[in-house]
Amino acid sequence: MGNISLLDCTLRDGGYVNDWKFGHENLVSIFERLVDAGVDIIEIGFLDQRRPLDMDRSIMPDVAAAGKIYGTLDKKHAMVVGMIDYGTCGIENLQPMGESCLDGIRVIFKKHLMHQAMEFCRQVKALGYKVFSQLVSVTSYNDEELKELIGLVNDVRPHAVSMVDTYGLLHPGDMLHYYELLDEYVDADVQIGFHAHNNFQLAYANSLAFLEKDSKHDIIIDGTLYGMGKSAGNAPLELLGMRLNDRFGKHYEIAPMLEAIGESVMEFYAKAPWGYKTFFYLCGLNRCHPNYVTYFEGKKNLSMSKLNTLLAQIGPEEKKLLYDKLVAEKIYEDYLEAEGSDQRDKERFIRTIEGRKLLLVGPGKNIQLQQHIVQRFISEENPFIIPVNYVPAGMKADCIFVTNGKRYHDMTLDLKNCDVKILATSNVEARNGAFDFVVNRAPLLETEEKIIDNSFLMLVKFLCSIGVKEIFCAGFDGYSDKEDNYCNPAMEYYFVKQEAFHLNYHMKNRIAEFREKMEIRFITYSAYDAVEDINGAAI
Repeated sequence: MGNISLLDCTLRDGGYVNDWKFGHENLVSIFERLVDAGVDIIEIGFLDQRRPLDMDRSIMPDVAAAGKIYGTLDKKHAMVVGMIDYGTCGIENLQPMGESCLDGIRVIFKKHLMHQAMEFCRQVKALGYKVFSQLVSVTSYNDEELKELIGLVNDVRPHAVSMVDTYGLLHPGDMLHYYELLDEYVDADVQIGFHAHNNFQLAYANSLAFLEKDSKHDIIIDGTLYGMGKSAGNAPLELLGMRLNDRFGKHYEIAPMLEAIGESVMEFYAKAPWGYKTFFYLCGLNRCHPNYVTYFEGKKNLSMSKLNTLLAQIGPEEKKLLYDKLVAEKIYEDYLEAEGSDQRDKERFIRTIEGRKLLLVGPGKNIQLQQHIVQRFISEENPFIIPVNYVPAGMKADCIFVTNGKRYHDMTLDLKNCDVKILATSNVEARNGAFDFVVNRAPLLETEEKIIDNSFLMLVKFLCSIGVKEIFCAGFDGYSDKEDNYCNPAMEYYFVKQEAFHLNYHMKNRIAEFREKMEIRFITYSAYDAVEDINGAAI
C-alpha cells in the first residue's frame, strides 16, 4: 500500500447546495479549519469563466480571482487545488503555477471528451500545476473504454487519475473492479483517487473498500464536511479522518472539522438538508450509547469538539454501549475541575479592568443614531470598552465578549484587522490560538426563557459575579415588533419580533434585579431602562 492523502472538496462539491454562495467569512473559516485539521489537499472551488468574481462564492472565473479570495490565507502544509469542468475555463485563464495561489488543478470530463480533455490536462501540467484527471461517471466506462483512457493517462502522466461515482451508483465490488483495472495498468508514479456520492448510502462503505484494497499506487480519497453535497451528499470528511487515524496511522485533527461543521456547514444544512446527523456521528466516532451525547449536550456548557473530547474519555469498554449516568457525571465533574475551572481567567480579567470604568456596547441601532453621546462619553471617561458578540464600526474596543460560535465566526475577518482581547464562554472554540479569557457558560444562562443565552444578561451576570459595582451600557435598545432590532439586521433571530413584548418585559425585570447589586447606567436609549408589570404599567 502506498501513501494515502485526504482531500476535502466542501467548497466545491458542497456548492451545489447553495450555488457556491458560502459567504466570504465561511470561505475563509472553512479553509482555515481544514488547514488546522491537517487535511492534505483542499479544493477551494470551481474555475468557470462564465461566472464573474463574487467574494462570497467559491466559483470563480479564473486563477487570479481565486487568488483574491484565498491568496493571503496561510495554507501551511496543505496542497490547494481548484476544479475545472472541461470546456468551462480556457487555458488562457490559468496563469503559471508560480504566480498562482493554487498548487494543482482538477479537470473533470465526460467519457466522450476524454481525448480533448486529456490534451487540456497536458497544457495545464505545462504551466507547472499538479493535474488531477477526474473521470466523471466512471460507471459509464466499460473495460475497453477505461483501458483507452488509461493509455491517455500514461501518455500525459498527470499527478492523479480519479474514479468519480457521480450518481452514487457503485457498490463496493463494482468500485473495486474499476480500481483493479486502474491499479494494474496506470503507471506507478500516477496516483489513483476515488470520489464517492451517497445516493445509495454507500459513499463511506465504498471509500472504506477503496482504502482497504492493497495497491501499488499512492491514493487519494475525497470527502466533504458533514457529507455536504447535492441531495444525499458525499462521503463525510470527519468519518474518513476518523478511519484513517484508527486504521492507517494518520493524525488528522477531528476537532477543527467539527468546529467547521458547527460554525459554517450547519446553516446550509438547515436550509437544504442532506445526509446524516452529527448526533449519531459522535456516537459512532466514540462507539458509545446515544444517552452519553444527550447528557453532555444537556449541560449547555460545551462546544461540539469539547463534547467529543468528553465522549472519548468514556471507559472501560463495557461502559461505552451500556449507558451509565455515574460514568457521565464523573467525566463532566473532572472536566469542570480541570479545563472547566475558570477562576484563574476571572482573576486575570479583574486585573485587566482594574481602575477603569466599563462600557458595554450592544448592536442596537442607537449605537449609530446616538453616536455623538457615545463618543463624548468615551472621550471624557476613557472607559474599558466591551462589545458583545460583534466588532462595532468606528470604535476601538478593548475586549469583545463572545458567547456564540456563529457570532464569533461572523466577526473573525474583522478580528484579523484589530488588536482586541476576547472574553469567551466555554461553548466557543478559538481559531488559530486561544482566547484571552474563557468562562463557564452554564452559570450565566437564564433557566426558563425562550432565549436562555441572552449575551447582554450573560455579561452583566458575569461582571456581577466578579464584584463589578458599576457598568455603563450603549446600544442595548430592546426588542421591537415593528423595526429591525440590530444595526446589522443579519444578527436578528427569526422569532424576536413575535416575542418582543415578552423579551423586553423579562429583560427590564432582570436588569432591575441586578441593580440591587450594581449600578447599571444606559447612556443611549434602552427599553430595558424601566421596570414594568406584565400589563406594561411602570412599577
